[in-house]
Amino acid sequence: MPELPEVESVRRQLEPGLVGRRIERVEIADSRLVRPYEPVEVAAELEGERVAALERRGKYLIVRFESGRVLLIHLRMTGSLRHAPAGTLEPDPYRRAVVSLDDGSDVAYRDVRRFGTWLVLEPEEAGPYLDARVGPEPLDGVFTAARLGERLARRRAPVKAVLLDQRTLAGLGNIYVDEALWRARINPLRSAASLDRDELRRLHRGIRSALVHGIARQGSTLRDYALPDGGSGRMQDEFRVYGRGGEPCSRCGTPIARTRVAGRGTWLCPRCQPEPESQAASSASSSPSRSRRQSSA
Repeated sequence: MPELPEVESVRRQLEPGLVGRRIERVEIADSRLVRPYEPVEVAAELEGERVAALERRGKYLIVRFESGRVLLIHLRMTGSLRHAPAGTLEPDPYRRAVVSLDDGSDVAYRDVRRFGTWLVLEPEEAGPYLDARVGPEPLDGVFTAARLGERLARRRAPVKAVLLDQRTLAGLGNIYVDEALWRARINPLRSAASLDRDELRRLHRGIRSALVHGIARQGSTLRDYALPDGGSGRMQDEFRVYGRGGEPCSRCGTPIARTRVAGRGTWLCPRCQPEPESQAASSASSSPSRSRRQSSA
């Protein structure tokens, strides 16, 4: 799923060609994209609008119109946007919508899995809608280690599970949580509430560093993610732990391990990110040698 760096990279590349442009025509070929509303009704609402700004909140793209209305786009797992001169888009069985602009260019939306969503909101609806679904932006200047601690306090779940919750922080997903925890030297199974002040500072730095690095590389292309010009991100070539099971840790040389946390594949360095004491004790108690001793007693 595209995470904050991928969505921000799409926003930055799409912004110059979209802001100031008037929407001439909209074709929505997949009703799932705008359900429960009818595609022809949504298309009619968008036609004639002029784009005032292109913003991002977490994993949402926010298209703001001069009228004050807003189009929220969530790419979900496999959504992507392509911007091209009129008539140059190649046939694509996964194209779900096309927006034609007044400069003769087209913005096409493709989605293999069809989980992405478009939602048109009135001016007074957008803020409350987003506030109810996503937490603070981790790259905002006002987001400090102390504020991170407030978000994690009293959360006994594994820190990775808490960070994946979009209500905790906006925009983090499986890739960048693993990368941030490796940078912070924190095991993903640690209880979020158990982190001390120094660990919170390290985690705050790790989150921001992982995201900034991802944005600088224009995100990570593992399968479906692509930039509006058709290009790919480069972050996948610089992952420190994600997807690198069995490879040596770039910091200590220990083979990267793979486990599952909150139902998600999770990568970590066993040496740099040691298990919580309670988890290590549990692992030891269920080891084969101990089980054999117990069975022979």
